[in-house]
Amino acid sequence: MFTGLIEEVGSVKEIVAQGNTMKLTIACEAVIEDTKLGDSIAVNGVCLTVTQMGENYFVADAMPETMERSNLRDFKHRTPVNLERALAAGQRMGGHYVQGHVDGVAVLMNVEPIENAVVYRFRAPAGLTDYMVEKGSIAINGVSLTLVEVEAELFSVSVIPHTLAETNLKDTHPGDYVNIECDMTGKYIVKWLEKHMAKESHIPNLAKATAQIRRETDV
Repeated sequence: MFTGLIEEVGSVKEIVAQGNTMKLTIACEAVIEDTKLGDSIAVNGVCLTVTQMGENYFVADAMPETMERSNLRDFKHRTPVNLERALAAGQRMGGHYVQGHVDGVAVLMNVEPIENAVVYRFRAPAGLTDYMVEKGSIAINGVSLTLVEVEAELFSVSVIPHTLAETNLKDTHPGDYVNIECDMTGKYIVKWLEKHMAKESHIPNLAKATAQIRRETDV
C-alpha cells in the first residue's frame, strides 16, 4: 500500500527484455535507504518488487500484464520516474490509499496554467471514469491528486507548483501516456451496484442503475 506522496524522481538506468517480461534498473537515492530485497517500491504508481539492489539503484521485474496496463512499456534510458516506498505501519497518511495496481493509461490532452496551479486534462480508457467523482482522489503516475472535473471519458486534475517540482508531471506533455489508478472505494461501490442492481432489478449496467436511482429519489 502507498500514499501517493512521491519521495523522489528517479530515472531508468537500464532495460533488459526477457521474452515478454522486462527487467528494470532504476537509479535513485532516497528510496534505497532502509530498503531490503523483496520490498515493494511504486514506480510511476506501479507496485514492483525489489529483486536486486546496490548503491543508488534497484532492480525489479515487470510482468506482461503490468506492461500491458501501464506506461512501463514506453520506458527508455533516463526516463524520469516517480518513486515511493510502501507505507509503513504508523506512518502519517498524507495522500490517499494507493494499491499500486494500475487500472490503465490515460493520454494527456492539454495543460492549462491558472492562477496558482496547472490544470491537466486527460482522456481515460472507456469505463474508467465510472470510478471517478469530482473532488475524489486519483493516482496519476503514482501521484495522489484531486479530481476537478469528470465527464464521459475526460477528467482533469489541478496540480500545485510544489507537486510539479517534486514529480515527473512537469515532464509530461500533451500526447504522453500516464498510469492511472482510480480510488479503490469507488471501484468497490461500482462493483457492488452493478452486481446487486442487476440481480434485484435486472438492470445490466451502472448507467441504468444510476438512472433508476435518480428516478426513485425524484418521486
